[in-house]
Amino acid sequence: MKMVKSLLLGSAAGLVAITAGQAAELPVKAKPVEYVKVCSLYGAGFYYMPGTDMCIKIGGWVRTEATWDANASLAWGEWNGADPMDRATNNLTVRARGYITADAREQTAYGTARAYIAVGVNTSDVGTAASEAPASTYANRAYIQFAGFTSGLAVSFYDFYCAPCQNYRAGNLPTEDTGDGGWWVWGYTAQLGGGFSATLSAEARRMTQIIGQSSVATAAGALTLIDGGTLLSYTGGNGYGGWQAPDIVGNLRVDQAWGSAQIMAAAHEVTPLYYGPTTATAIEGNGHPGDQWGWAVGFGAKILTPAITQGDFLYGEVNYTKGASKYAANTAGTTQEGASGLGQTYGIMSDCVFGGVVGATASSCDLTTAWSGVLSYEHYWTPQWHESFTGAYIAVSYDAQSNAILCTLEGGGNGFVAAGIGTAALATPGCNNNWSYWGAGSRLQWDITKSLYIGVEALYLQTGSAQSWNGLVPAAVGITAPSVCSTGAVCAVSNEHAWVGTVRIHKDFLP
Repeated sequence: MKMVKSLLLGSAAGLVAITAGQAAELPVKAKPVEYVKVCSLYGAGFYYMPGTDMCIKIGGWVRTEATWDANASLAWGEWNGADPMDRATNNLTVRARGYITADAREQTAYGTARAYIAVGVNTSDVGTAASEAPASTYANRAYIQFAGFTSGLAVSFYDFYCAPCQNYRAGNLPTEDTGDGGWWVWGYTAQLGGGFSATLSAEARRMTQIIGQSSVATAAGALTLIDGGTLLSYTGGNGYGGWQAPDIVGNLRVDQAWGSAQIMAAAHEVTPLYYGPTTATAIEGNGHPGDQWGWAVGFGAKILTPAITQGDFLYGEVNYTKGASKYAANTAGTTQEGASGLGQTYGIMSDCVFGGVVGATASSCDLTTAWSGVLSYEHYWTPQWHESFTGAYIAVSYDAQSNAILCTLEGGGNGFVAAGIGTAALATPGCNNNWSYWGAGSRLQWDITKSLYIGVEALYLQTGSAQSWNGLVPAAVGITAPSVCSTGAVCAVSNEHAWVGTVRIHKDFLP
């Protein structure tokens, strides 16, 4: 009996030991998984970052397009100095572009704090490379919004009209919109109630070029220019002094059920470099024109017209500038020029013009005047098919003093010596540097889904060229005549026109 009892107790002890050992080998129970939760505070696509109260949305898009008659430039196209009729000109341009975006938001005691970034890759082929060039990387948005402030790379608070929203080749039309490339801002927006708001912002300066006239003659007899603090025969720099102050921008805006409208203004510091020397020496000791403040004013409106068709609207903006020409046409180059055969059009963009010698013929830096307007109508033929009809215009003008200096630089002034510089410059009859151009066109788009569309666009462009004293293309002031005009052929000044066509397909990552 004792033996049986001992065996039972020993077996029980062994089972306990074995069970304890197996229990020790079992895995530790896992912690509950923190699943990603939808954040409904800021619209579709936002999720809470696990373990935080911050919401984030990851998005982006991919776009491919081809443009005919872009003349190897999708920025300002036809008027980049190329000759569309020359066999050496690349009329076809193709591009692929993609963006990744991130939008992070959280609530604070002072309202929503937001950080936004958009980083992209871009590759364009204009037919000049034997193999496809690697894609370039860039960013057009990187900003913070908090308690009414916006700081970083966003869009100018002067902007109202969204040019890329209405036209694929918006850079071919004269608009001031900075949205495509982005713009550095540091602004504060006050919500006034009833849909009204007011913004005051310090921004990166918008500048074209400052043209300074020298009294030193070239071997050919024409006067040279002062550009960037050194004597040059002119290569297209901007002639501005160092950046001392941001542009000051303000707007008053209203957004209501009928649409939206905005009045805006900007102040832009114009800082010219030095007066020219009488010999080819350093010029820093020659003094300089005084700094001035250029300015711009504008008005924009977007009027919804659901009585015609749901989704339709009328959209436009007009601007007047003095010494701040980029507020009339942000994508324009320092010269607008293009040719067809032996004819060429040209126009000089600038913020001010000066010349002369201190104590004798020194002029102030006379501010350039420019104004522009754009008007578009968006019509929905069906909920998926819609079309924009757009027209835009710009005119640039110079006062008598500036025109005389420019005409002298172009070889049409009152001689090529000191008597023809600065305040002593006289324009030869027939020389007029005022110019203009306009464009009109239509973009038809098929929204296949909320995140996928295909579209086509056609634009017509027409210039009103500046005029030289002898009717021929002047070889100065940054004008580089294309094709045969740059090889000694006689090329006449003419008003040129062009047709530009684009096809595009675009896919968003999120609707």
